[in-house]
Amino acid sequence: MADLSSWGAADVLHVDQYRPESSSHHPKTDVRLLHDDRYLFVRFDVQDQFVRCVHDQYQDLVSKDTSVEMFLKPKATAGYFNFEINCGGTMLLYYIEDPTPAPDAFFKKFTPVPPELGRRVLIQSSLPKRIDPEIAAPTPWQLTVAVPLSLLEAYVGPLDPLSDQTWRGNFFKAGGESSHPHWASWSPIQGQLRFHQPQFFGSIKFE
Repeated sequence: MADLSSWGAADVLHVDQYRPESSSHHPKTDVRLLHDDRYLFVRFDVQDQFVRCVHDQYQDLVSKDTSVEMFLKPKATAGYFNFEINCGGTMLLYYIEDPTPAPDAFFKKFTPVPPELGRRVLIQSSLPKRIDPEIAAPTPWQLTVAVPLSLLEAYVGPLDPLSDQTWRGNFFKAGGESSHPHWASWSPIQGQLRFHQPQFFGSIKFE
């Protein structure tokens, strides 16, 4: 198990590229990553306000709630995973090979990760599972996610030890149906308000 007391030594990624469609609410959102030979650990620290989450079932559209997201592409020759998690710890998780919008589906080629695999992702939130009505007062919260590398390998094949690997990906903050909607990314996205644009993923180098 990685030494999670080392969070303070991890590089900090700032999710601060706010879309012009956002309200004036731009919560400060930081991301840190650690890893060992079995898990990738990700921690979000959010200084938030207008916090609400009502979706509490796996694969609900949690991005409508106060939420954070991480899109991870371990291999250049494979697809990417979109981990979307609201502030109460409820997750949506797909493996996406072609994010082109389709007339009868979210994407042209994607696979919802089944519950028996999804429940292997360990999620700990500092907030309750459901928050309604919305909390208008300033509300700091923290979300920690432990992703088993074996889950990723079920879709992209074997992964070598992460040290010195470079993945592609992006991190997001969202609140699509709060009283103050907002959408932000770590690596800037251009054009339409759509997080699923892998051409704008940034580089994530593991030490």
